[in-house]
Amino acid sequence: MTRATLEERMNALEKQVAALQAQVQKLIHPKDWRNVVGMFDDDEVMKRIDEAGRKIREEDRRKTMPKPSKSKRRTHS
Repeated sequence: MTRATLEERMNALEKQVAALQAQVQKLIHPKDWRNVVGMFDDDEVMKRIDEAGRKIREEDRRKTMPKPSKSKRRTHS
């Protein structure tokens, strides 16, 4: 086997090994939402952001709730 052929084969093998390693890493560490759960625990800025969002949602709920009628309801008899 010539040296050039051996080098070509080694280069091809190295590329295949690198591709396989990349695939294994994706399996070990999939990119999805579970990777970020808890990422901001104990972060004061995130706590303030969460509280501001909660206040906005509560205000939106308050605005959309039906207002009680001031007049008495008539009953049909």
